[in-house]
Amino acid sequence: MAAQLIHADEALTPRPIWCVTPQNWRTVASDLPALALAFAEASGFKAETGSVLVLPAADGAIAGVLVGCEEAPRDPLAFGRLATALPAGDYVLAHPPADPRLAALGFLLGGYRFTRYGKRPVTDVRLVVPAGVDEADLRRTAEAVALTRDLVNTPANDLGPAEIEAAVRALAARFGAQVNVTTGDDLLAANFPLVHAVGRASPRAPRLIDLSWGDPGAPKVTLVGKGVAFDTGGLDIKPSSGMLLMKKDMGGAANAIGLAQMIMGRDLPVRLRLIVPAVENAIDGSAFRPGDVFPSRKGLTVEIGNTDAEGRLILADALSLADEEAPELLIDFATLTGAARVALGPQLPPAYTEDDTLAADLARHGAAEADPSWRMPLWQPYAGMLDSKIADLNNAPAGGFAGSITAALFLQRFVSRAGAWLHLDIYAWNPSARPGRPEGGEAQTIRALDALLAERYGA
Repeated sequence: MAAQLIHADEALTPRPIWCVTPQNWRTVASDLPALALAFAEASGFKAETGSVLVLPAADGAIAGVLVGCEEAPRDPLAFGRLATALPAGDYVLAHPPADPRLAALGFLLGGYRFTRYGKRPVTDVRLVVPAGVDEADLRRTAEAVALTRDLVNTPANDLGPAEIEAAVRALAARFGAQVNVTTGDDLLAANFPLVHAVGRASPRAPRLIDLSWGDPGAPKVTLVGKGVAFDTGGLDIKPSSGMLLMKKDMGGAANAIGLAQMIMGRDLPVRLRLIVPAVENAIDGSAFRPGDVFPSRKGLTVEIGNTDAEGRLILADALSLADEEAPELLIDFATLTGAARVALGPQLPPAYTEDDTLAADLARHGAAEADPSWRMPLWQPYAGMLDSKIADLNNAPAGGFAGSITAALFLQRFVSRAGAWLHLDIYAWNPSARPGRPEGGEAQTIRALDALLAERYGA
């Protein structure tokens, strides 16, 4: 990352950063050197949100930086703009923003660059860790977000099912976890028929990746992530415009992997399980077809209404496996429906659960961490839309209404024993850059969930 955190004793003559609001401008102005104040006034600095003004010193160096802030920031990560707006050097918060922790995190996240295929021009800027902020926690969080972003940003030619498995194995090696993987036709013998059906047309074998970590007697927390390395749509093929971002269709898996890293890095006293069905939804003579009927691990039969609704199929088998041991908390992440984007846009993932306490806790931590989601209803009257005339369920109801809700209702049919279940229909992508959030792959809801789990189970 181009933006780094340092200790005060590591800083080389750090330049002060003053977070200025219309309310505190006079107080900050009284602290400025005369030349810097004169420059600010001559420049017409108005303390507007997002404004950045580098102040000169008499010797030609930098006297400090004025940053326009809000008393109650709408975006606590907006400080991330400084990762790319400042000249190279070391900086310290002389007058901190309202939430120094999230400001420092935004600074770190804003310095993220995806450099696998070539270096991008960067400016090295370093920020002294604000007083009272847990540096190790910031680094743990930023590292997990960077891993998630890297996985989503990697194109499908370099990130197929095998490479998703490799990422999970690397994580397991780092933290001493165990991994079991079922691959190819062995999926049928192991009773994962829907994972096999979706992935069988690709020359890159489908697989079910299953990681376990922690004390077997601890509370069971299970994460499931949709790992569609690339989605052509299958025989119901997507238009070319619809395929442009399909390298990110494993964004659910990436976020589940990122949260797993956060949990293990925190050494949370839980029994963690991470399950990733990893496939490529490709097309050849063995591709599954509209109208086909398949059994599922749970025993429910599924009629294929559309091969482009493949994510819920692989999740059905994975959730069934997770549910068999009745975890206390079961969370799945999936880039599942365009309907979710129509309803709430790219920044606000829908969250589905019948557990009111879990929903309230997620909303509270989402607000505190600037990592939001929005609860949507598991509206049971819509369950009839999933009916099939020849099978137990249809994976893609006709009509198109309530697409995100019906997808969640489909998944709910495969969860019955978990103490609480949470489904997150994430986008995992920033269509355009925002402070602290560069364009490209994104971690969504995992910072909020990390805080929720720490509160619930103790760090």
